[in-house]
Amino acid sequence: MLTREQAEEIFSRLQKHSTADELECLFYGTHSALTRFANNTIHQNMAEDNFGVSVRTVFSGRTARATTNKFDDESLREVVRASESLAKVQENDPDLLPLAGPSERRLSHAALPGRYFAATRELTPAERADAVSRIVAVAEKQKLTAAGIFSSAESVEAVFNSRGLRAWHAQTGAEISITMLAEDSSGWQKANSPDVACLNPVSLAEIAANKALSSARPREIPPGQYTVILEPAAVLDTVGFAFFDFSGLAILDQRSFLNNRIGQKLFGENISIWDDVRHPLQSGSPFDGEGMCRERLQLVEQGVVKRLVYARASAEKMKKSEHASTVGPIEATGHGFPIPNEMGEAPMNIVFEGRGDTQTVEQMIATSERAILVTRLWYIREVDPYEKILTGMTRDGTFLVEHGKVICGLRNFRFNQSLIDMLSQVESMSQPVRTSGEESFDMVVPAMKVKGFNFTEVTKF
Repeated sequence: MLTREQAEEIFSRLQKHSTADELECLFYGTHSALTRFANNTIHQNMAEDNFGVSVRTVFSGRTARATTNKFDDESLREVVRASESLAKVQENDPDLLPLAGPSERRLSHAALPGRYFAATRELTPAERADAVSRIVAVAEKQKLTAAGIFSSAESVEAVFNSRGLRAWHAQTGAEISITMLAEDSSGWQKANSPDVACLNPVSLAEIAANKALSSARPREIPPGQYTVILEPAAVLDTVGFAFFDFSGLAILDQRSFLNNRIGQKLFGENISIWDDVRHPLQSGSPFDGEGMCRERLQLVEQGVVKRLVYARASAEKMKKSEHASTVGPIEATGHGFPIPNEMGEAPMNIVFEGRGDTQTVEQMIATSERAILVTRLWYIREVDPYEKILTGMTRDGTFLVEHGKVICGLRNFRFNQSLIDMLSQVESMSQPVRTSGEESFDMVVPAMKVKGFNFTEVTKF
């Protein structure tokens, strides 16, 4: 694994080759391993080491980036030469700021929870295979077919620049995803964590198996508007479409559904959302693509959109714009992507605020006269960007709830649903949990009971 001392030495060599006004280097490195299984047997085991450095040079308002995964002198000299050659032929960018210095980082006093675990780093193929064998045992006991993955990784990322900024982060991660297949039904469960000890393969397998068994011989009911109970993965994969719009640059570009809506009550009063990299259930680097520390921000308070996130340049541009008086506080918040980019920034550590009147999914079921329980959603696409209307399908466990009980499995539905309306019609929520899905990045979200969810047609399975 690339160490901080090695990165420092490589950066020193890169500086010697550079003639640019300023130099910024992004270091990245991952040792990852994956065990994949299908048809109740392991069919792939792989491991990969991938390390590199991305070099950005600046000449009087012109900048460009080049990347290499070779650290010998000639390769480092060549990557600097490539970056400088590209930078010199760029158009001058009037919005380009000098590189961030150490004094601009505004280090948080809150400690970052431990995200590097020796047990995860040292996980062996044999240990992953043993976990898969226990998953398969659950499947075979129930006459099901299991498929999925068990992966582990150790990674580093860093930003060093010629103004003296040094930002370094290392963490581990492990992930299990399981699909259980029956003749006419399926069940699914997924989880990840920096600490592999937080993952229970058998428990995940049993949940997925139970969903497959319980949804067998699915009935068909007509499409329409129903009360739904969305498990956390279904919530995550829908709300994930909102957060790239909480960007200063998205507002400036007039491509955000929050244009002309900041400060308004857009969602229900029970919806409050933070971006908080230091939350104990979150993961990831505490700094952004320029090395700026990520700040803890409340994005939504009791349904009201309170503020946006900003990279350094977006904040400066917003202060001079016609929107400055309507978007709330304007300051660099440590949410930028590496420069150059077209996206600007986004909150990547979403945490829904817990409430005192939460319900478990079981309690939501017990208090429902009629509802549809949804395990997860997939193939989600945006239909209307401004009203945030999404379309997609249910999958791997869709159930009819009547008189407080799960009655049977259902054929899956396609939905067309406004995310704004969905978050305005939440009747109850569970405690937020760390959640993984397939359509969005990991977040800390609750399960939700939502009225008036719009299913438009029934699928064939």
